[in-house]
Amino acid sequence: MKRLEAIGEQLTRLGRLDDPTVGLTALHGEITQSRLKILEQIQGGVTGLREENREVRRRQDRMISDLNETRGELRELQDLVDILRSFAPPRGAAGKPGEDAQTHVEETVQPPEPVVEADCGSTAPAEAHPPVSSDTGSQGGTMEKTEHRPQPETGGGDQDLALKNAIEAAYQGIGTPSDQTSATAPQASAGGADDPRIAHGVMLLKAAGVASAELVTHRDTWEWLAALAVDHSHFRTPPSVEDIKEGRVQTVLSGRSLIALLIELWNTRSTAAPLQGDWALAMTTYNRIASELTDVTGQGETIRIVLDDGLPHGTGN
Repeated sequence: MKRLEAIGEQLTRLGRLDDPTVGLTALHGEITQSRLKILEQIQGGVTGLREENREVRRRQDRMISDLNETRGELRELQDLVDILRSFAPPRGAAGKPGEDAQTHVEETVQPPEPVVEADCGSTAPAEAHPPVSSDTGSQGGTMEKTEHRPQPETGGGDQDLALKNAIEAAYQGIGTPSDQTSATAPQASAGGADDPRIAHGVMLLKAAGVASAELVTHRDTWEWLAALAVDHSHFRTPPSVEDIKEGRVQTVLSGRSLIALLIELWNTRSTAAPLQGDWALAMTTYNRIASELTDVTGQGETIRIVLDDGLPHGTGN
């Protein structure tokens, strides 16, 4: 029975081969579609190869035409060279005219030499000496002028030295040194302590010994002072400027910055026009700083410069 059932199943499978959906007909259709797709791909590849082959042939034709043109140009150049060679003189004949010309030039140049030797004789060396002697003469004259050139006057240096000595003496409180024997010393120390330059120098020396100085002023005044001294080589901008009430600011200046500020204030009050804002600010600020530096005793006390007449002197904020 089992064998009969197996044979029946095989017959059933054979019957499905005639089915148009799963039988031989369907398989034939799938094979046909696959074949068409393969043919399309092959056709596309062949078409691309043909186009590339055509492009290669075109380039080859262009190269061949360019080579033919180059060959034609080379032939024309060769013909032109042959024509020019026919007009060129022979090599042996080309050297003779040059030799004749050189001989002619030598004959033209040589005759004056015997004439000079015969006529002048020993005067030729004499003619060669004047340029040398003129050069040496000019050098000697230059050296002589250099030796007799007047030296710069040392009066300015003597005045500066006398002024420095007077400032140091006033700063140390020992009076004007007695060894000033030059003629310029009386001019520098004529007024003694009354000389404004000496007083200014003493202020600079006192500022050099200051570690820090507090400055209280209005922001507008501080901006003017900073702009005035910022170009000086010794001025350093403070690390902080603290705002206090009513538009005032407080900052700390080093002794180096204080020196720069004093110098610029001194120059401004000397050069500014009177009855003007720069002159008034420079004069007042300089005198206020000088009054604070005058009482410095060198004991580490804090210097406080206040440019605000509305505040009690020496108070805080």
